Amino acid sequence: MTATAFNDMPGTLHEGHTLRIQRRLPGPIERVWTYLTDSDLRRLWLASGTMNLQAGASFELVWRNDELSSSAAERPEGFSAESRATCQFIEVQAPRHMRYLWPGVGEVSFELEPVGQDVMLTVTHRQLVGETLILNVCAGWHAHLDLLIAWVEGTPAPSLWSTWKRHRQQYALATSAG
Repeated sequence: MTATAFNDMPGTLHEGHTLRIQRRLPGPIERVWTYLTDSDLRRLWLASGTMNLQAGASFELVWRNDELSSSAAERPEGFSAESRATCQFIEVQAPRHMRYLWPGVGEVSFELEPVGQDVMLTVTHRQLVGETLILNVCAGWHAHLDLLIAWVEGTPAPSLWSTWKRHRQQYALATSAG
């Protein structure tokens, strides 16, 4: 399977409350780690916010998804132009692993593993509760990771909100069929 086909695969839900999604990215591992931890690079695909990379440290993530989209008019109803969350690291092992608590949304971990010249990124989001949150988080990680892939590959980034809407529909269909 090509990296492109692999990177289009949906995340999987385990036990109904844990999302796991993997993406294969061009390395080296330190470069991918920087996209996860440096505020200026992370804001290109997810959210800004300075991180003190040690267990117990708090940090704020600031999402401005309209800036990652073709137009603010694409924003789905019920979402604001800016969203913030204060998270807390549980574990950090640079440049391979970080795990943090996202209050009210669950626990998130990023794992990086070299695979030849590439890096396997595994995002695991645990403790998801409620159908709406699960669908929003599944679509959110998928859409944001689509942007990350574009940035690390040097290809044009898709519009976040339109990508999120498409993925949300696909996850809703998959969960209703399963």
